[in-house]
Amino acid sequence: MKAQRAALNERIINSLIKLAGYSSIVFVGLILIFLVREGLPALNDVSLKDLFGSRWYPIEGYFGILPLISGSLLVTVGAILIAIPLGIGTAVFLSEFSPSWLRNLLKPIIEVLAGLPSVVLGFLGIQIVAPFFRRFLDLPTGLTAFTGAVLLALISLPTIVSIAEDALNTVPPAYRQGALALGATNWQTAWGVTVPAARSGLLTALMLGIGRSIGETMAVMMVTGNAPVLPSGLNALFLPARTMTATIASEMGEVATGSPHYHVLFFIGIILFLISLVVNLTASSLSLRSRKRAERLLS
Repeated sequence: MKAQRAALNERIINSLIKLAGYSSIVFVGLILIFLVREGLPALNDVSLKDLFGSRWYPIEGYFGILPLISGSLLVTVGAILIAIPLGIGTAVFLSEFSPSWLRNLLKPIIEVLAGLPSVVLGFLGIQIVAPFFRRFLDLPTGLTAFTGAVLLALISLPTIVSIAEDALNTVPPAYRQGALALGATNWQTAWGVTVPAARSGLLTALMLGIGRSIGETMAVMMVTGNAPVLPSGLNALFLPARTMTATIASEMGEVATGSPHYHVLFFIGIILFLISLVVNLTASSLSLRSRKRAERLLS
């Protein structure tokens, strides 16, 4: 009787897990259908040449989204360049070099920071970070793409550190012990053995951090200056910029439903959806390749 009840419970749990998995796929599909239904009419309202133009000024009928795409890429790439070395370095320190009492203290703090609302970080960015960069770099304004990149790096750091540190901890202790037995130092063991062995998890952490940076809205809307200007040169990093997410958040509430402006905003949402899809597919592909390479080495 107990065995039958346990088998029934197992089937129910398996069914619920499958239902949750299938429902998530259905929800994502419905979101995509809604975006396509509301966004594709933009191709009828605005010519493709004007849609990918260099000027965004909807009041006068200019719907060029290139400044928004380039602004998002500028801020995101800047955040990645800051977050990757800091995130991986912090994860390696926590996993390989820090004493246990320090690790037990810092890990919960990092996980709490991962759940901090982005609007709070945006408020801190306006009050502290932007004025600091304006004075330190002698800029006309502190609301620039660089400020947004720094803030996005701080937002994505807890995610990268937490997942990367978990990936490093899953590396079998025998790997470290074997390297140390061959005469390698702790530093050589960490960067020559542990990090390559955890490559799959580290790539996943980086891709999730990138995804968090691309999809961030409130923080970048508050600290980047929201100027839809096409970047020209490296100095564009220290000038105001506007991202796609900030544009949707700031203009969707005031636009007339069914207007060309309305459809273009949903078209921007389609582009964001595709970028996130590419990032996730790339992460899955790299993770699968690393896992297969590790299995071949072990076999």
